[in-house]
Amino acid sequence: MVSPDTVRTLIGVVGNTISIILVLSPMPTFYRIWKNKSVEQFSPIPYIATAIGCTVWVLYGLPIVHPHSILIITTSGPGLVIELFYVILFILYSQGKKRLQVFTTLVASIVVLGVLAVLIIMLVHTHEHRSMILGILGGMLNIISYGSPLSVMKMVIQTKSVEYMPFYLSMAIFFNTVCWTAYGLIIFDPYITIPNGVGVIFATAQLLLHAIYYKSTQR
Repeated sequence: MVSPDTVRTLIGVVGNTISIILVLSPMPTFYRIWKNKSVEQFSPIPYIATAIGCTVWVLYGLPIVHPHSILIITTSGPGLVIELFYVILFILYSQGKKRLQVFTTLVASIVVLGVLAVLIIMLVHTHEHRSMILGILGGMLNIISYGSPLSVMKMVIQTKSVEYMPFYLSMAIFFNTVCWTAYGLIIFDPYITIPNGVGVIFATAQLLLHAIYYKSTQR
């Protein structure tokens, strides 16, 4: 009989693959931004929130914080690099106040996370407590990240257009959160299960909006 650890590892590998697809799914959006040299009405918030979340989960997966969590690092590490690339493109192709806001938010996030990492490593001396602090923070950031398209969802309802809510991103978020919810449930890890369960709800709402307003979106 297959052990729960083996099943969890297999789901984690599938989750890794879907997570990489997730972070790559906005590529058509950023190709459009690069081609038009403008961010138009696209929001940087989901990408900043995801970059911050990836940073926290990289810290969470370190051996000095949460041993035997290589699957978390191999997901969040590449995700962090790609999300930073997206944010840099936002900075390059935003105008005036918006560019300053994105840049300031990025720098402030780097400083805060750097200070937080040093404080946790220096002042918290057990794996359990380090994992708890970063797990709670990472879970909260995941929920914020999954909920960050709410403003875009509001615009979709108002304009009856899904132009600025990419379908492939919504679909990738759905499959990713389902997979990681299952991963967290097998050997219950609340820091993974709860935020991803919330993510399933947000992603389902986005897909429903796509189903409702896709045909009314101008092409």
